[in-house]
Amino acid sequence: MPVFDFNSSPQGTTVETECTYTVFRSSEKTTSPKRPIMVLDNSKEEWAHHSIGSFNNPSKRTSFEFKKDGGSVSADILQIDARFTSLLKWLGEHHIPVLLSGKNREDGYAVYKIRETTLAGGAKLSASDGFLQFMIERLLASDAPEDAAVEDEDKEEEGDDMKLTSLQSISDFMLCAGRTLPDNIRLWARRNLAVAKSHEVTQEERRHAQRALSIMMNIQWKNNYFPSIDPVAARKILDEELYGMEKVKQRIMETVIQINRTHTLPAYGLLLAGPAGTGKSQIAYAVARILRLPWTTLDMSSINDPEQLTGSSRIYANAKPGIIMEAFSMAGESNLVFIINELDKATSGKGNGNPADVLLTLLDNLGFTDNYIECMIPTGGVYPIATANDKSRISAPLMSRFAVIDIPDYTIEEKKIIFSRFAMPKVLKRMGLREGEVVIPEDALDQVMELYRNTSGIRDLEQAAEHMAANALYQIEVDHLEHVVFTPESVKQLLG
Repeated sequence: MPVFDFNSSPQGTTVETECTYTVFRSSEKTTSPKRPIMVLDNSKEEWAHHSIGSFNNPSKRTSFEFKKDGGSVSADILQIDARFTSLLKWLGEHHIPVLLSGKNREDGYAVYKIRETTLAGGAKLSASDGFLQFMIERLLASDAPEDAAVEDEDKEEEGDDMKLTSLQSISDFMLCAGRTLPDNIRLWARRNLAVAKSHEVTQEERRHAQRALSIMMNIQWKNNYFPSIDPVAARKILDEELYGMEKVKQRIMETVIQINRTHTLPAYGLLLAGPAGTGKSQIAYAVARILRLPWTTLDMSSINDPEQLTGSSRIYANAKPGIIMEAFSMAGESNLVFIINELDKATSGKGNGNPADVLLTLLDNLGFTDNYIECMIPTGGVYPIATANDKSRISAPLMSRFAVIDIPDYTIEEKKIIFSRFAMPKVLKRMGLREGEVVIPEDALDQVMELYRNTSGIRDLEQAAEHMAANALYQIEVDHLEHVVFTPESVKQLLG
């Protein structure tokens, strides 16, 4: 058996711990009795499905102490997933009581769940509300480390006993799940943790360092591998969300097929250009659903200073991250869809530069640096989708980062179908109106179309459906009508 130096004795001499287990590499994202976290020895006794105890102090053999009949029974650990070796050491060093879920197999007791439990005399986790589960989920979401036999060499000091955002919980996370972070972010975290604990810097510097750490540690930093997307399910989403637009759907389906072949996002995002109200944002949300990614929106018409996107330096007392960094934080992961609304309305604002130019680094997938965080954020998993009414107002460098899809306005016939089959039924359902309570004959529908002939998109038609349904509901409730039949004259009087 190999020998690991797990700890030092109180006298300062090194204690060698007999390692009873072998390490196996796994990148499985879920666990089960067939895909366990670890396997314990059950040659002398079979263990219960749910068992309480604690991992042994690492100055002893690597084993688990089962609490049984008022005493404890030890079982050596035989195998362990490489991603969990640091977590095992942390649980043992802090004597944290846990509840194991496992199944007895011929090769041992296969543990597939580890949960915190309340046990008298046990140490408290650094964050009592699900911190252990938080770390386990991060470890399962990560891939096996490159060298399973090498432990993290940089053990951080213990800090104050606070919540998940505390220095204690950040230190524990770095020790147990530091390998889930990209190399540059792990190095950045160690440096900022040193600043946050230092008494040689100002309280303001410590506060900023801890805040930055809390933001970064709560983001799941994923690799750029994308699993295959079911083309049938993708097409179904497009048909549910969009009427017609066959060319647009074809372009999106081409992107899906490309992802399935390469398992990476395309080099270019999508720019949806067309008149207002033609469903550009709806298309963007549909793509996010297809990619199964969280999404965030950036409204460029409301951003007049690049610092709103890049954040402010920590030298200022009121410094804070920018909108882009906050989007990563809200999403909780590094792979997401950025929906950039009204890209053509980005202006130079206060004279501090053009906010649209800040987007270039985000769109190049080379990494983005926020002035507050002071660390390069990997952007390989970011898929940008921009919308614009007038693409001629977008700079050439920005245009070159997108595959442009022109969204044409709907024809009158398409608008009639969208209004009668989609917009009005949706409103009636939301208002609780039953089928047959609102009747719109063909001539009344033609009158609606005539009133909105010169408007682009379907936004005005959706508002018309809302107005008509509300009027019908009023007549049914107040005038006690069984149903309302709209005529061309009543439509003109109501909407004209």
